[in-house]
Amino acid sequence: MAHRATAVIGTWYLDALSVGTAVACGLLIGIERGYDLRALRAGTRVAGVRTFTLLGFASGIAGLIGQAGQPFAAGAIVAGAAAVLAVGYAHRPGLNKKPDATTPMAAMVTLGLGFLAGNGNPALAIAGATIVTLLLALRTELHGFIDRLDEDDVKALARYAVIAGAVLPFLPNGHYGPLGAWNPQRLWLVVVLVTGFSFLGYVANRIFGERHGTIATALIGGAYSSTAVTQSLAQRLGSEEEGGAEPAGIAFATAVMYLRIPILIGVLATRVLIPVVVIILPAVVIAWAAGFWLYRKAPKSDAPTPPGNPIAIVPALGFLAFVAIAAVAAKWAQGEFGQSGIAVLLLMAGSMDVDVAIVTLGTLPATAISPLLAAIAISGTVIVNMAVKIGITLVYAHRKGLSAAVAMTASVVALAVSIAIAWTRL
Repeated sequence: MAHRATAVIGTWYLDALSVGTAVACGLLIGIERGYDLRALRAGTRVAGVRTFTLLGFASGIAGLIGQAGQPFAAGAIVAGAAAVLAVGYAHRPGLNKKPDATTPMAAMVTLGLGFLAGNGNPALAIAGATIVTLLLALRTELHGFIDRLDEDDVKALARYAVIAGAVLPFLPNGHYGPLGAWNPQRLWLVVVLVTGFSFLGYVANRIFGERHGTIATALIGGAYSSTAVTQSLAQRLGSEEEGGAEPAGIAFATAVMYLRIPILIGVLATRVLIPVVVIILPAVVIAWAAGFWLYRKAPKSDAPTPPGNPIAIVPALGFLAFVAIAAVAAKWAQGEFGQSGIAVLLLMAGSMDVDVAIVTLGTLPATAISPLLAAIAISGTVIVNMAVKIGITLVYAHRKGLSAAVAMTASVVALAVSIAIAWTRL
């Protein structure tokens, strides 16, 4: 009996939470709509804060009824509410004003979110309501943003949407190709990253100007993939008649990578943190100093750069081919040399993504390798990764990338010296 009572109370609580969330969704959207339409003459508003709250309440009850096995009754409530809205807006007073499609659409979305909450998905519903409220509240800003777009901006957005949204989700997530080394979805993700950072840089340049926009791209993108940022900036630098702030951006992306390494080590392999920090500290200092030096040398103009080609798909596909070849080579080394091939695998994985090597280290038992030797191994993958990025910079940017290559080489030399000193202490 007590168990049944507890179950009833639990069910009542969940039902109340679902309907209460539906009411909150309507109230949230209704407050924004009521504020936005406050200047209209009394009697000309079809739906305000009270109506939206009631819409949320009604659709929440409908969702609850539908969940209880009465879909036709639930559908009748939602359809009735939609019909009332249609009649209200069809006979809206004040027809001399421009038609308002946003508010009736917001009301329909409120019905859907309320039904979603009542049907057992309150978290998703309230998240959707906050997004809707944000979109409605940013009306002026969004219209201003649209006014600043040109044809090239829209085409760039459409191309990136196809690359990231129309291709990636439909690729298989499995092992294919030679030695089962290729995962089509993860490989295409490389293209999404490279073109994404290229598009991010394009947007940042339009907003902040060439100099500041490039640095913003490097600092943000370096926290995810400094290699992809390097390729994107080097490709842009090589295609420009005159260099801009790209060399500084490449150097800053590398500097961010150096900071990201101890953070990941601290989370995934804490015992190696202190040796890693000691080894890479000189390289960190030199990388940031080189980035600031190149930034001071960059052209001072902050005017937006010409549109150019923000989605450079051909260089991204070349980068993808390199990753695919490296994946096969790493798989071969692991199978050919056994345990000793793991070290080669770490170096190859680290050449493209140091994070992979760090994650692998975090899965090893604490007694498998000493902290100092592990720190030396991780630092070695950084050197391999940096060598790859130096090569990418010179291949894509040619002589224009020499300053960035020199900056990266200086930090590599400092890191190599630290590794040599640490090696003598083993």
